[in-house]
Amino acid sequence: MNDRFLRACRREPVDATPVWFMRQAGRYMKAFRDIRAKHSLLTVCKTPDLATEVTLQPIERFDFDASIIFADILLPLEPMGLNLEFVKGEGPVIHNPLRDKKDIEALKPVEPEESLAFVLQSIRQVRAALNVPLIGFSGAPFTLASYMIEGSSSRNYLHTKKMMYGAPELWTQLMSKLGRVIADYLAAQVKAGAQAIQIFDSWIGTLSPGDYRRYVFPHMKQLMTELHTFGVPVLHFGTGTSTLLDQQKEAGGDVIGLDWRVELDEAWNRLGHDVAVQGNLDPLTLFAPIPEIEKRVDNILKRAGKRPGHIFNLGHGILPETPLEAVEAVIDRVHQKSAAILAEQ
Repeated sequence: MNDRFLRACRREPVDATPVWFMRQAGRYMKAFRDIRAKHSLLTVCKTPDLATEVTLQPIERFDFDASIIFADILLPLEPMGLNLEFVKGEGPVIHNPLRDKKDIEALKPVEPEESLAFVLQSIRQVRAALNVPLIGFSGAPFTLASYMIEGSSSRNYLHTKKMMYGAPELWTQLMSKLGRVIADYLAAQVKAGAQAIQIFDSWIGTLSPGDYRRYVFPHMKQLMTELHTFGVPVLHFGTGTSTLLDQQKEAGGDVIGLDWRVELDEAWNRLGHDVAVQGNLDPLTLFAPIPEIEKRVDNILKRAGKRPGHIFNLGHGILPETPLEAVEAVIDRVHQKSAAILAEQ
C-alpha cells in the first residue's frame, strides 16, 4: 500500500508530499455526473455499490495518495429523527428544524451498525479495492447543530446563535447528544476499515474566539479525546479558522486542516510543529492557467519546507466545474516538486 498519507499524519518522513482533495469524488468528473443523472445524492450514499463506485472513480483516474468514503456529513441526522432532503438548486433542507426544548428532547440515539449500515458496508467494499488509505469522516458538533437548527444553509446563523446565547442549557444538551452520535459513528467507521478519520467543521468560522471557547471548545475537546482512543489519525478541519487555530489544536487532532485564508507556514508556526497540517490551495486556483497553478503549488510546498507532517490538499472542497487537467497538474507538481525538495536533505 502507498502509505505516504498515513506517514505524514504521524509526522514521519515521506518520499514525496501526499495529496488528496476534499470532495475528490464529485461533480467535476463526468463518471460521477452520469451516476447522479440516474440517482439522487441520498440514493448514492445509501447504496453501497454506488458509493463504492464513486469513491473509487478519482483513485482510478488520478494519482491521489488517499481516498475518502463517499457519504454526506448530514446522514446521521435522519436516524436522529430529522426529515432531510437535498433540493436541487438549494442543497440540503431539513423540514423539521430544531427550535425548542421538546425538539431536542425528541432526538433519538443512533446505532450506526443499524441505521447507518450502508456507510459501513461501503467502507468495507472500498477498502477491499484500494491501494491507498481510506478516510472516514463526520461533521463536527457545531456544524451539524447549525444545520439542525437553521434547517438549511445560512448566511448569519440567526437561529443557531439565538439558541447559543438565549438557551445555553439547550445548546449544551444538543451538543452533548451530537458528540455521542459522532463518536459512535466514527468508531463504527474505523471498525469497518477506515484508516483515518476527519472531522468537518465547515461552518465554525462564523464564531468569534470567545464564542468558540464557551460554546464549542468543551464539546470538541471531549469528542477529540475519545476519537484519539480509536488508534487511527484524526484530522480536524474547519473553514474561516485563522482566529481559532490555537483552540483547534488545544481541542485535539493529529492533523489540523488549513483553508486558503492563512499562509501555511505562518499557521504551522502558530500551531507548533508537534502537529501535522493539511492544506491549503484555494480551490479556485484550479481555474488558473497551468503555469500559475504550478507557481502556487510551489509556494505552498516552499512554505511547508522539509518539515515532516504536511499533507497537500485544497483549502476546501473541489468545485464542480474544475478542469480535470488542473487536478492532474496539481497532483503531478506536488509529487515531483516535493520529491525534489525532500531529496535535498
